[in-house]
Amino acid sequence: MTDGVPAFPMTRRCPFDPPAELGELQRDEPVSRVKLWNGSTPWLVTRFEDVRTVLRDPRVSADSDRPGYPHQSAASAARRNRVKSFINMDGAEHAAQRKLLTGDFLVKKMEALRPAIQKIVDDLIDDLLAGPNPADLVPSFALPVPSLVICELLGVPYEDRAFFQDITKVMIAMDATPEEAVKATDELLAYLSRLVERKAVAPGDDVLSRLAVSQLGTMTAEQIAGMGQLLLVAGHETTANMIALGTVALLENPAQLDLVRDGDPELLRSAVEELLRYLNITHSGRRRVAVEDFELGGQTIHAGDGIIGASDVANRDDSVFDSPDELDVTRGARHHVAFGYGVHQCLGQTLARVELQVVYGTLYRRIPSLRLAVPVEELKFKHDMLVYGVHSLPVTW
Repeated sequence: MTDGVPAFPMTRRCPFDPPAELGELQRDEPVSRVKLWNGSTPWLVTRFEDVRTVLRDPRVSADSDRPGYPHQSAASAARRNRVKSFINMDGAEHAAQRKLLTGDFLVKKMEALRPAIQKIVDDLIDDLLAGPNPADLVPSFALPVPSLVICELLGVPYEDRAFFQDITKVMIAMDATPEEAVKATDELLAYLSRLVERKAVAPGDDVLSRLAVSQLGTMTAEQIAGMGQLLLVAGHETTANMIALGTVALLENPAQLDLVRDGDPELLRSAVEELLRYLNITHSGRRRVAVEDFELGGQTIHAGDGIIGASDVANRDDSVFDSPDELDVTRGARHHVAFGYGVHQCLGQTLARVELQVVYGTLYRRIPSLRLAVPVEELKFKHDMLVYGVHSLPVTW
């Protein structure tokens, strides 16, 4: 608390729950000022319907170049100044770039990947069972599943995974310096730019090849690489953390784990939505800036004011979800805001859902005795990362 304004982000006490202070603000001051790393005081929006209003309102901008935009850190600001992805654009500019990718992430196409994802999951479980016991589930399973899938989809060689996974850690580290963040961004952009240029000459059946063939000339190789960077980083890091953190949550809730282990496809779909609602790995909020004055939650938000939509606590709003702090995989939670809301809603959400349905429907069934190899209190959670999860997950069976 500084000058009566609470610092943001706040500290979690329970590894699965948003910070308790957010619940108090949601109850008492649903739209209130918070103080960021640079001393700025954007509005924090905590109620479910208010967050959805912010994310769909044309008076609110996602443009990270606008003055007042509430960057997560100095490193994040420097990285976005270096390369700006379409999720930080508005209007026609956002729509044009998103449209280039929409066809690659259609529900029908993502569902068609289910057999291939199932084989990836089964093969990795085979390797896990044949390897050492205990094992760390993050490098042996949680990280490889989405990395293999997104590499195949984009056309990125999987053998380069150590490079882009290490780069990603720097890019999403909350304590990275601006220099470190820009260096990591430049290295990944250079790698992907070379890949785009090669694919323009010898294209394959993948997203980067299609963009290289259709867009080079209209866009530069680096601009295409910037789109690829967003998809590559988000495509493996977010799902990997949901796999690992979801596993911890289920192991700590045995009755819910039993339902998932024995569940049919409909139950698995419900379980994925509930875990997305309950865990909220994008825990630093949806960042926006007002372009016009408007009223929200009894407050006047002025043009140029930063806004943070706290989707983690919005998904615990008891006016929308009964007993929101309980994990209930039979709950109908499809309307959560874990993937955002409105025109900037996550492009890859269907792919993430299919991956998680396959993982949660296979891992605990094939390894029914799976359990933590250390007490949950000894796990190191990713409070230091923009994407929340666990750094490692020792398990045994």
